[in-house]
Amino acid sequence: MPAEVSVSLRALVSGRAQFRCEYCLLHEDDSYSPHQVDHIVSRKHGGLSSEANLAYCCLRCNLWKGTDIGSVSTRTGRLIPFFNPRKDLWSDHFRLNGAIIEPLTAEGEVTARLLRLNLDKRVAERRLLIASGRYPPPG
Repeated sequence: MPAEVSVSLRALVSGRAQFRCEYCLLHEDDSYSPHQVDHIVSRKHGGLSSEANLAYCCLRCNLWKGTDIGSVSTRTGRLIPFFNPRKDLWSDHFRLNGAIIEPLTAEGEVTARLLRLNLDKRVAERRLLIASGRYPPPG
């Protein structure tokens, strides 16, 4: 299992995501630091550095996700996996309400909470991007 993601694989992952974080939808051009390639299932948990296990994400989402693969739902107390951008559609798990990313499912709830998608600073940033026409992504 290679420890590094090749340049060509990184290019595939970033292009597939259209240079947007696959969790919060922030475009890399609007981020203070380059986006990163995230192992959806971390190597610590046996995840591979393969196209099917990689997502493109902003530094904040990647740092808060860490090696976690899910969390306990505050509603049910059950262990719930995170939203998986390779298997799930963003719009099935989240919706935008202005600058707020609202979870629609248990997967969306644990992902939004642990990745702090609606932290005040992040919402304020999205409001500015919405006002400038840079967020949400087209389509």
